[in-house]
Amino acid sequence: MLRPEQMSKVSVTGTKGVVEDVIEVAHDENVVHLTPYAEDAEGFESGSPLEGANDAAEKLVTVRSLLSILDVSPDDAGSARIVTEDALETELEAVRQEVNELDDRRSDIEDDLAAVEEAIERTEPFVDLGLDLDLLAGYDSLEVAVGEGDAAAVEHALADASNVARFETFTGDDSDIVAVFAHPADGATDVLDDALAGVEFLAIDVPDADGSPEEHLDRLSRRKRKLQSKLDSVESELETLGLEHAGFLFAAEEELSIAVEKAEAPLQFATTEHAFVAEGWVPTSEYSSFASAVKDAVGERVEIEELERASYEPPSDHHAVADGGEEERPPVVQDNPAAMNPFAFLVRVINRPKYWEIDPTVVLFLTFPVFYGFMIGDVGYGLLYTLAGAFLYTRFDSEGIKSLGSVGMWAGGFTVLFGILYGEIFGFHVLGEVLWHGHPPIHKGLQPGYLGYAQLWLAVSIFAGVIHMTVGQAFGFITEARGHGVKTAVLENGSWVLIMVGVWGWIFSRHLADSKPDFIYEVMNGSPVALGFAGFSSTAGVVALGVALLGLLLLLAAEGALALEEALKTVTHVLSYTRLAAVMIAKAGMAFVVNLLFFGAYQYEGEFHFLTGQTAAEALQHHPEASIMFPGLVHSGIAGVLGGILVLLIGHVFVLALGVTSAGLQAIRLEYVEFFGKFYEGGGEKYEPFGHQRTHTTQD
Repeated sequence: MLRPEQMSKVSVTGTKGVVEDVIEVAHDENVVHLTPYAEDAEGFESGSPLEGANDAAEKLVTVRSLLSILDVSPDDAGSARIVTEDALETELEAVRQEVNELDDRRSDIEDDLAAVEEAIERTEPFVDLGLDLDLLAGYDSLEVAVGEGDAAAVEHALADASNVARFETFTGDDSDIVAVFAHPADGATDVLDDALAGVEFLAIDVPDADGSPEEHLDRLSRRKRKLQSKLDSVESELETLGLEHAGFLFAAEEELSIAVEKAEAPLQFATTEHAFVAEGWVPTSEYSSFASAVKDAVGERVEIEELERASYEPPSDHHAVADGGEEERPPVVQDNPAAMNPFAFLVRVINRPKYWEIDPTVVLFLTFPVFYGFMIGDVGYGLLYTLAGAFLYTRFDSEGIKSLGSVGMWAGGFTVLFGILYGEIFGFHVLGEVLWHGHPPIHKGLQPGYLGYAQLWLAVSIFAGVIHMTVGQAFGFITEARGHGVKTAVLENGSWVLIMVGVWGWIFSRHLADSKPDFIYEVMNGSPVALGFAGFSSTAGVVALGVALLGLLLLLAAEGALALEEALKTVTHVLSYTRLAAVMIAKAGMAFVVNLLFFGAYQYEGEFHFLTGQTAAEALQHHPEASIMFPGLVHSGIAGVLGGILVLLIGHVFVLALGVTSAGLQAIRLEYVEFFGKFYEGGGEKYEPFGHQRTHTTQD
């Protein structure tokens, strides 16, 4: 789990006469991650595609174009089928002609429809103007212009124009359309262009038509409806074709993709005139079966060799490639149980682990849902998170969305678990009454009578931070020791842990206890929980300071002047984990306020009680010493009830959403920044085996 699957570098060497057979076997086995020929081996050159590669590639382009035109999905494909070479010639060509003909018809209709819609848009302004279209053009002695503008400004400009002998304007009743008729002075031309140059006037082309604008618009509208009907008919025919041929086209796409993949495989081989060499990585556990499959297919005409069984040792100076380049890295196959795979996706959001890095998926799986559930801790919200996660997991095919759905279900499950322990559902403590007879095992610390729990959770958050980051530094120590030796690991990782454990060990010791807050000695010694821990002894505190000093000296040796800044981080990074307690109390407070506004509540003997079955006056009759916090909208008439319901629903939706954006982001921040930052770099190469998982085709 902490390491990726071990990989072996393999080499397959043979004569060109068996290259197609080797490709077939390798493709069927689907385990070899091919590595391209490096072009630095004397006497070798890159291979050439197999015969038929171009034809298969052209057909593949055609099939994908047809799928795009028909707009079908894999769900329309139906069951898997066999695709013959004859079908890829005759049936594909027949489908291509039929689809392209309909697509051309659709394009022509769409062009005509766009032209009609544009004509309608040009004609609509003239309807309000009220002049026949043939009156707006065709004059020898008059100049005419129609446009949008201020009629008064237009008239003023024309009156001032010396080259305009006479003019008249017409305007629409409900728009700013203006039609201008002008008689030029003797010998003048283009008088309207000159006169209206300084006026805000946007000219509009007059439609080339006779009669009233209403009649022309009606003709265009009828034409549009006919074209739309034709378009709908063609679309329907294309939809029918899509459903009819989707199975064949998806199967043809898969078959052609496989053919192209096989045909282009030699491009990654090193070849001579008569031989080839193919290299790649296979999981070590698959090497024997792969070698046997190749031998069974082509016998002794190939030589298979395991060139290297990649170790998990990080590269160092003595691993440098002779020419100064980087050593070839094996591809990474994260080796985790199925339940952890969604959390492996969260790791890959940052980056895929390098082959020699420790995979943090297992720690993320063990801690993220716990952090999240601890912060929200409510059965009602937890069930909703679980349902939302199940919806994402079951309704989407995307690996990323399904992974987020699964993570949501885990987080929701732990939110329910902590909610049971807190005895809360949607901010109410009714579960505490039902399950725990009014005494749940733990509290969030929001109520005055349980303030000690708020202090306890601060201490617990700090302990969680120390443990979480110690694990991260331990991972970093292992990686650093493998790559650069134990001494470097001690100086860079061990020193950090010594300082952190030493500083926080001293803080939680009784050495100089008067200078520290009392709660750190009380919260686990009976107030509020009795775990028998009243702080480490004074002697242990002095030892812890010595450990911290030793760590600082080691860090000084490694970092020099930067050591003091790094030492300070051992405190600040741990304090980052107090956000666990802070978010928990904040979310509890928000849910409480929402319920308070609707139901009302009173405080009595350090506890809050909602006015669910009584009014404020009735509560005071039973508990005269109580103080009313808010009487509740539900007790303030019909308007208050209606407004309160709105507040209740919107408020809980808001708290629910903030659980994702606040608790979720804070939890993942602790993982990515505080934990991953101690050891994880990422940047591993994805394992992409040569082969194809058939879904639409079958060879049987």
